[in-house]
Amino acid sequence: MGIKAALPKYEIYFYYMVLCLAMFWATSWIFEVSSSNANRKTFKTNVKPGWYYFGRKMDTTDFEWMMWFSTFRDHILFALSGHVLFAKICTMLAQQYRSLVYLVYGLLAVWTSMGWTYVTLILSHCILLYSISLVKIRWLCFATGLCTLATFKCEPFVSWQAGFVEGDFDLRHVLFYGGCGFTIMRCMSFALENCERKDGNYSILELLKYNFYLPFFYFGPIMTFDKFFVQANKSDLTRKEREMWNISLQGLIHLGIIIVVDVLFHFMYILAIPSDVKLLKHLSDWAIVGLAYLNLVYDWVKAAVMFGVINTVSRLDHLDPPKPPKCITMLYVFAETHFDRGINDWLCKYVYDYLGGKHENVIEELVATLCTFGVTMLWLGPCEVVLLWAFFNCFGLNFELWAAKFFTMEPFASFELAMSEAMSRRIRGIFNTFNFWSIVLFNILALNSLDFAKLVAKRLLLKGFPITTIIVMFVTYCLIQVIKERERRQALIDDPDPLPPTPPPTAATSPTSTAAAAAATQPATDPSKEKAE
Repeated sequence: MGIKAALPKYEIYFYYMVLCLAMFWATSWIFEVSSSNANRKTFKTNVKPGWYYFGRKMDTTDFEWMMWFSTFRDHILFALSGHVLFAKICTMLAQQYRSLVYLVYGLLAVWTSMGWTYVTLILSHCILLYSISLVKIRWLCFATGLCTLATFKCEPFVSWQAGFVEGDFDLRHVLFYGGCGFTIMRCMSFALENCERKDGNYSILELLKYNFYLPFFYFGPIMTFDKFFVQANKSDLTRKEREMWNISLQGLIHLGIIIVVDVLFHFMYILAIPSDVKLLKHLSDWAIVGLAYLNLVYDWVKAAVMFGVINTVSRLDHLDPPKPPKCITMLYVFAETHFDRGINDWLCKYVYDYLGGKHENVIEELVATLCTFGVTMLWLGPCEVVLLWAFFNCFGLNFELWAAKFFTMEPFASFELAMSEAMSRRIRGIFNTFNFWSIVLFNILALNSLDFAKLVAKRLLLKGFPITTIIVMFVTYCLIQVIKERERRQALIDDPDPLPPTPPPTAATSPTSTAAAAAATQPATDPSKEKAE
């Protein structure tokens, strides 16, 4: 079946109607539960007084969101605004030194926020991995980087390195692990790219410019060194038509999303409710399923906004940062599931694609996925929840390849060729429905808790069977078909179908038409020559 297989319009409209009704029904349950339990004792630490205009309490469970857009909003804005100001001044006066200005400003900002001992710790890791990269042995660079990353995940190395941070403030823990973790990943990217370079080596100054670029330093996203090096050192800084307009529009969109999310937190406590197991047991199946889905959608929104703010700043610096992650609503295959496109691009470039090749061989794919999720586990921090999340996602990614190989065999291939494209799309949508909920359940493990994931699976597959299971799967099937319709329209834009060829002239033609055609093909006669004759 091709991606351009179409369904009747009335069928697509029906799917849209079912989705709208289901979302309205699920959110009404969540709104009712949030309103009736706003003063619950277990919510005291997570649900606090919100905006005065609404007169309602607000869900403040997510520390990252509150840190970025409430608690430390002014500090983050001040640091990023200073970066933009100094970068703009340098671009106007001496654009050839702008990458050096990024380095100096980033070093001073890190020094001011975390102390000179923390800067010394970061520099020591940079020097270590730079020294190893000079040997140009790929596996040695990779092993050294992973061992260095492991020192931030296990004792007593963590406590010893954490002692290099001066002061005691709320962001100390977040900035320490964020800065150190992303530093190691960037240094590994530098070392691996240096191994690929045929002539000479990159200088350590290029590594420091790359690592201490402030917008990416603490919170990412990760841009691989080869892309950063080219973009940060390009001499032509002319912008495309309407590029500044697009950057401004992107910033306004992110501001609007932040306001919308804060408003919704006053009416739906989608993060506080899953933390109360006793309350969850009394909720309806629709409320549980809606909470699971909205938790994933919120985490995607948070990643898209946080990285989007940083990406807006980096685009002002004439960089092309990693794109936001693909919306969870548009995912129904494990191969496209990620919440951080920077880390995803890093893993694909240096591990998954490097070991998996064309991703057609079953054994190579298994080895590539095992190694990829092994590095991901080390990046996230090894624990029971991360281990379960990595196992299920690794299994899902390989199972997709096994299923694709299996259904290309006979007699399944002949069955699909015999049916229409629309029917093939419907049957594939049924299988994608189960895949979608596998992605939801597997990722709730990492984003929420193991108990909440167990409860969702129990309500969806056991306690709610068959009524809840069938209804939820049907609604999900409608969502899958809506996603496929969107992909079909995008494919028609990217690769439009060629126009049908003009029909050839028929063999049997009348003498009159033949004579007319012959006259039309003959060149026009010169009037002067005709007169002379």
